[in-house]
Amino acid sequence: MGRRREAAEARRMLSVSRLVTLTGVGGVGKTRLALRVAEDARRAFADGVWLVELAALETPDLLAQNVAEALEVRDQSARPPLDVLMDHLREKQALLVLDNCEHLIHGCALLADRLLRAAPRLRILATSRQALGTAGEQTLAVPALALPDSRGPRLSTTALAQCDGVRLFVERAGSILPGFAVTDANRDAVERVCRRLDGIPLGIELAAVRLRALSVQQLLDRLDDRFRLLTTGSRSVLPRHQTLRALIDWSHDLCTERERLLWARVSVFSGTLDLEAAEAVCSGDGIDREDVLDLVTELVDKSVLLREEHGTTVRYRMLDTLRQYGRERLEAAGEEPDRLRRHRDYYRQLAADARAALFGPAQVQWFTRLQLEHANLRSALESSFAEPEETACGLGIAADLLYHWITSYYLGEGRRWLDQGLAACPEPTEVRARALWTNSWLAIIQSDTKAAAAMLEESRALGERLGLAPVLAYAALYSGMVAMYRGDAPSAITLYEEAVSRHRATGDPVGLALALIRLSLAHSFIGDSPRAVALGEESLEVCDAYGEGWHRAYTMMALGVEVWRQGDTARATALEKASLTFNRSLDDPLGVGVNLEVLAWIAATDRDHRRSARLLGIVRTVWQSIGASLSGYGHLVHYHDECEADVARALGRPAYNAAVKQGARLPYDQALVYALEDQLPSGEAAVPERPSPLTPRETEIAQLVAQGLSNKEIAAALVIAQRTAEGHIEHILSKLGFTSRAQVAVWVAHQDRAALTDGERPPDDPV
Repeated sequence: MGRRREAAEARRMLSVSRLVTLTGVGGVGKTRLALRVAEDARRAFADGVWLVELAALETPDLLAQNVAEALEVRDQSARPPLDVLMDHLREKQALLVLDNCEHLIHGCALLADRLLRAAPRLRILATSRQALGTAGEQTLAVPALALPDSRGPRLSTTALAQCDGVRLFVERAGSILPGFAVTDANRDAVERVCRRLDGIPLGIELAAVRLRALSVQQLLDRLDDRFRLLTTGSRSVLPRHQTLRALIDWSHDLCTERERLLWARVSVFSGTLDLEAAEAVCSGDGIDREDVLDLVTELVDKSVLLREEHGTTVRYRMLDTLRQYGRERLEAAGEEPDRLRRHRDYYRQLAADARAALFGPAQVQWFTRLQLEHANLRSALESSFAEPEETACGLGIAADLLYHWITSYYLGEGRRWLDQGLAACPEPTEVRARALWTNSWLAIIQSDTKAAAAMLEESRALGERLGLAPVLAYAALYSGMVAMYRGDAPSAITLYEEAVSRHRATGDPVGLALALIRLSLAHSFIGDSPRAVALGEESLEVCDAYGEGWHRAYTMMALGVEVWRQGDTARATALEKASLTFNRSLDDPLGVGVNLEVLAWIAATDRDHRRSARLLGIVRTVWQSIGASLSGYGHLVHYHDECEADVARALGRPAYNAAVKQGARLPYDQALVYALEDQLPSGEAAVPERPSPLTPRETEIAQLVAQGLSNKEIAAALVIAQRTAEGHIEHILSKLGFTSRAQVAVWVAHQDRAALTDGERPPDDPV
């Protein structure tokens, strides 16, 4: 798709500089070029190429956290995210793509400088409308796409179609009108359209959409009229900025009044949104709720909204340039405060609904949905804490999202929101009392038991003062965790029993299951096996009565510990593997870590010492990512220490160290395969791959899926009909036995990793 010269120059720059920034106006194609360069260089970076999208991030305070999320750094410690990032990348040979830095220019510059100093083998490729301005940075100005020289000889039709700007127009037009081509009849109009748009990719793509209703000549005529009216803009603004804005103005004018209204209102969303959110936030005052679907469809057709598939659901994304334009329109219409309030209220209710549906069969779907909505949830929190009268609302949202914080990559961020809300809302209210015990659990997971104890003391006092029975139940539960962490089992059991009693009285199955799990572990710890098993089985009954999975997985983990202590290693293994399977599907690093620990202890008991050592190596990596060994289960540490000593003694220190290292070096997914299936990869880092079942064309499409392209974008990139692309993707899913595009992306990553280990390990100079 062109850009060969720019791509080659960017790769050359990366070979001599550790920071390269692609600069240019909005819509010129910086992101697309960066992704192409990154893909071309992928094999040269043993620890991966990582894309960090910053367009939806509105504050530099969360910049390091956002990068950590993109790198899938599972750290739940209380350390600053930047310190975590530096430690994670210190020994990595990786390429970090920071996309859309312009609105966070100072923060990105500081971040890049710190990371590059800490990680000598790291390289950064950034896109921005201006250079970051740090030492050692090389910049590449991304020009508009090449067009024929207006002063040169007239090109043939074939040669004209090969110019980058014209080629893009033809490709996009072909996705609208299958078979579209440059002909002798339309060549002059095609060339003039591309020239009027200055070769800006976004402009060309938006214009090509109009071929649904216009001929190329009609398109040109309308562009001529529009730009003639918009030639008196500010001389201080770059001409291409004027051109792009003029194009968006024109595209905006071609929308109906209600489409324009929806465009403006959708601009309050961050990241992506679904139809339900659009209906709730954007309807009213000129748009009936039942009409939102048709209007969304029209905006998708006009490329104002981009359609994305996430499993069985469809979500929509707006390009940042178009979102900013829509926000300006919303502000000019005086609607911005009201729509921001509706956005906040919608996500406040979404968080409350998720909390209410936590214990039931829809649990995993809710966890997944909250992860997809994270950018919007963050925006709702930011807008709440920006207004003093709404801080209590923000604190309530942060408290409702407890399980979102602890089952994803956001534990540290969750604690920061709760800390901020508690500092801003000192009034003795139910929300504060609940936020205190919520935050205490995050602190316990981070091994910050001193802070947890202080918060629980205040929460209990507020519960007693306000007569809040649920608060007293949870304060007892988490106080028991603090006591157990400190090794005071008798006090912990007393507190857990109080929690069980109170949760029964309030009819709260969530708290009851969690209290039963902890009480079972405590009785196991003091050697009361019958009581430990009875409590675990009661917890299973509670979970099964509600069709609940997450607490059930932790219950199986707790029962596995006790059954192992009794010597039934076969049943203990089955329990831990069943629990691990669920925690793996949820991508819960804490649950996975505890499961791996217990499986290592079981293997040592079975005298399978090499397996035990490898599992200890795997779990060491997990705990390093979280930031605390046996996070939240500190009383079990002595089992780990005994296992480690026994296995080292049985194998001898050199063999033990080698096996631990072998486990620690396994990629995360392959490590879990080993834990579940006892299949050790050949070599040290790769599972032998079967020959690909995909055809070359299907492989090409799978790689585009892995890059996150939608069906429409894949069709446009390959110049095929969208239905053809959809058919290929259905065949890919069928051949691989998958049900989601995310699984295809993981499969592609495994194929790339296997190719690296087959003999193309890159030199120290990665590009």
